[in-house]
Amino acid sequence: MKVFTISVPSPLTLWTTVHSVGVFNVTCSFVALALRWRLKTTQLRGPPRTSFIYGVSHDLTSSQDSAGMYEHWATEYGVAYMIPSVLGQTKIVLCDPRAIAHFYAQETWTYVQTPLSLVTLEAFIGRGLLWSQGEDHRRQRKALTPAFSNAAIRKLTSVFYDSAYKAKGAWDIAVESSKDGDSVIEVQNCLDTIGIAGFSHDFGSLDGKRASVTEVFDTFGNNQQASALNQVLLLLASVYPIIIKIPTERSNLIEKLGVAMEKISDELLTRSRREKDVNMSERDEKSVIGLLIKSEGQDAELRMSGEEIMAQMKVLLLAGYETTSSELIYCLLLWTLIELSRHPDIQTRLREELLAFGGEPTYDQLKANLPYLDAVVHENLRLHPPLGEFTRLAAKDDVIPLSEPVRTESGEMTDSITVAKGTLITIPVAAINRSSAIWGPDAKEFKPDRWLSEDGISHRHLLTFADGPRTCLGKDFAITEIKTVLSVLVKNFVFEMRDGQDTPVEVVRGIFPRPRVVGEDGIGVPLRVHRCE
Repeated sequence: MKVFTISVPSPLTLWTTVHSVGVFNVTCSFVALALRWRLKTTQLRGPPRTSFIYGVSHDLTSSQDSAGMYEHWATEYGVAYMIPSVLGQTKIVLCDPRAIAHFYAQETWTYVQTPLSLVTLEAFIGRGLLWSQGEDHRRQRKALTPAFSNAAIRKLTSVFYDSAYKAKGAWDIAVESSKDGDSVIEVQNCLDTIGIAGFSHDFGSLDGKRASVTEVFDTFGNNQQASALNQVLLLLASVYPIIIKIPTERSNLIEKLGVAMEKISDELLTRSRREKDVNMSERDEKSVIGLLIKSEGQDAELRMSGEEIMAQMKVLLLAGYETTSSELIYCLLLWTLIELSRHPDIQTRLREELLAFGGEPTYDQLKANLPYLDAVVHENLRLHPPLGEFTRLAAKDDVIPLSEPVRTESGEMTDSITVAKGTLITIPVAAINRSSAIWGPDAKEFKPDRWLSEDGISHRHLLTFADGPRTCLGKDFAITEIKTVLSVLVKNFVFEMRDGQDTPVEVVRGIFPRPRVVGEDGIGVPLRVHRCE
């Protein structure tokens, strides 16, 4: 009788076989995707790789003038080019107006958030408006739009003035208490504006109190050694987003920020819902959250559930504080005052316009009757956008038209580029806002007159607030707030750089870039302030 034996492989042998097959399959899939990408995507020229690991990404993130690097490459390689990125990745950079218009028109559908952006945004604010894409983004945006309408902002203008005059009062005291009639002031009063106007929550920064949210935001960027480590981790996370979850000082700050925002959101939602069926105060009715709560009973298409409102609260608290109040009031207002301090003639001209107008301009007058104020604000938005660049991922194949032809890697000329699904597209906002090709030879200068002269610029379009379906909802809110605060402060005070007009200022990378005097610790640029005679 013949006995048959069956050889049973050991667990180690099975694991080795499966592991080998798995690695083989993954490798084949990767090679196939890479080959498809190369065949389907127009291969453009671009700068050489300066690092085997980072490509040119580390050069860009560590530079004080990444916008200048992007513009230099556009001059050398054309309005669309490729740059080597982290661990073999490649990005297409668009500096062409027609290509960018096409890109923005397709955003949220064809061009979507990268995996790193999704992981980061979810950690910051949850799955709200900034995180959502496609149909979810359209629905959430439509529900929030009434809170940022012209009518809503018109009602909020008086609240902006209240906060601006509160700042004026605090600065009056500081100037009066000084011996020589001036005072060195840190412009860190602006959280109150979004606190009162946006959420009926007074963060107390004008009263000398330190809110937990304020402390967390101010901590970002202070530790430069930790910031350098975070920079490296973020670069690697663009390929492996899971890296973002590694415990670091930054991730701990993000967690602390989440706890602080959750606490404030709970407080505001509880109070607002409790007062929903009672007579709301006038201030509460003017707040963003007040308008959102009121919208629950309106047309079903605009209704938002309690869970959705909670998600949007964190979006608005983060974006409202850091983008509207901190970056476009604290940071942007600070940049405006820095520019006015560097250009006393422009500051004087602005003050003369505001004094000649007299009184407090209404919302409509701020938009239409103070052209030089409008020019100063837009020129500052042009030169100092809170986000210098952003990257999206192509969710499907596409063809991007160009307004002028570019030379491909093979030497051929083309007036359009094909991009395969999975292609990374970067829009260098700061570079485009300062491009000499678009804005003229004086593009790097702070020159508000370019917005007033018919031949000064050929358009009044900025990428500072993005464009298309994802244009910043708070754009008009932010601009109105900036104009209101400036109209009060510039009429009443003269601003100078503490150490003279030529004081060097650098950009510190926190959650968003902020100005700082070169060689000093912390964040911010102290200004010397005295009363206007």
